[in-house]
Amino acid sequence: MKLQDIQMRDPFVLPVPEQATYYLFGSTDKNIWEGPGCGFDCYRSTDLETWEGPIPAFRPPADFWGTTQFWAPEAHAVGGKFYLVATFNAPGRRLRGSQMLISDKPEGPYRPHGAPITPRTWECLDATLWTEPDGTMWTVFSQEWLQVHDGAMWAQSLDSNLAPSGRPNFLFNASEAAWVRPMREGIACYDPNRPFLCYVTDGPFLHRTASGALLMLWSSIGEGGYAMGLSRSLGGLLAGPWEHMPDPLVTDDGGHGMVFRAFDGHLWMTYHQPNDTPNERPVFVSIHEQGDTLVIG
Repeated sequence: MKLQDIQMRDPFVLPVPEQATYYLFGSTDKNIWEGPGCGFDCYRSTDLETWEGPIPAFRPPADFWGTTQFWAPEAHAVGGKFYLVATFNAPGRRLRGSQMLISDKPEGPYRPHGAPITPRTWECLDATLWTEPDGTMWTVFSQEWLQVHDGAMWAQSLDSNLAPSGRPNFLFNASEAAWVRPMREGIACYDPNRPFLCYVTDGPFLHRTASGALLMLWSSIGEGGYAMGLSRSLGGLLAGPWEHMPDPLVTDDGGHGMVFRAFDGHLWMTYHQPNDTPNERPVFVSIHEQGDTLVIG
């Protein structure tokens, strides 16, 4: 299979050097917006061009709390195990949140690990994992505009079992970035009882440059629709403060991306485009570090 053959949102690539193989994960249900959630599939490749799959990576057990809107699985190798951190929803039972899944193999099968890692009473999505220079592990996640109107980005420390430890730390709101626009009127921009502008935060991903800068890719609504921007921590740590690049990296109806390094050392960025179902596909673009920032091309 080629990338154009794979319907996928929120793509994430895990390189596994020991196997000389790349694993591609993402939101793979045919309709991720409604109906029962089926699970997540993955694809694998040795050259980033031809892909084998789909391989069933996760199928929910009968007693799993999530029932619909299975979104944005990220794969991470930690302590000899492989973890997927993904978003699930359970209308009427629990608000949307992110959950850890665990497996002995990168392709799965994955099974639930512990309880959801985002606050129970918050509408949360798109958690990612990050390790600070002192070795502490964190998750960074979005709090939904559906709950707070001005979508927020938060960081939560994790213990050695990848369970939440302490209180979440606020990072920034979507409206702080100059390139972000409110959702268009007529697309749930206004609640007649709470007439606030609504701003989206989606898909955080952290990257440390060779110069030591800490960058965050994240997505929202830009001038031309779905877009992906870049922010930088002025303190070099998750605590920030965070400054936002004035112009987005991706402007043409694409986003929710991440950066990975190929086995030859080349840096790639992947994201989905266009932002409509069922036409979304994973896209790979060459990217490089330029000082304390990232540049496409």
